[in-house]
Amino acid sequence: MSVEALRGEGPALTGYWYNPNIHPYTEYRSRRDALVSYAESVSLPLILRDEYGLRTFVRGVCPDFGNRCEFCYALRMDAAAKYAAENGFDAFSTTLSYSPYQDHDRLRAAMERAGEKYGIPALYRDFRPLYREGQARARALGLYMQKYCGCVFSEEERYLKKANRK
Repeated sequence: MSVEALRGEGPALTGYWYNPNIHPYTEYRSRRDALVSYAESVSLPLILRDEYGLRTFVRGVCPDFGNRCEFCYALRMDAAAKYAAENGFDAFSTTLSYSPYQDHDRLRAAMERAGEKYGIPALYRDFRPLYREGQARARALGLYMQKYCGCVFSEEERYLKKANRK
């Protein structure tokens, strides 16, 4: 839904995939392939920085696992801003702003720091009100639906919550 919403504002969009945080590899592949399928279905040009980055991500969050989201946001927003600046884009954004499960204050701060670093505007929009509608649309399109944020620590938390409910 964020793609449609931004297109409604007028800019031409290009997708950019860089997610070294997603683990295990089967989850990474499922999400990447879902994006490729979605991009084709809505005629969205897509740049794939297809690097499975378990070691990069874990090195970056160790030993401060509690601060992993901030590291993840910084890593990904830095890559997006750098690519956008080096390739003549007017701004960069993120579909993470669509999720009610993300820390939007920290995400926005990471976007702004990356934008300042590379001299390109960060285009933040709070798309959380579109979340349920987007989930329904993804189901209708038969797209893979993720069950956790993506990192191995998030997956661990998901299973621990399930175990504690039992």
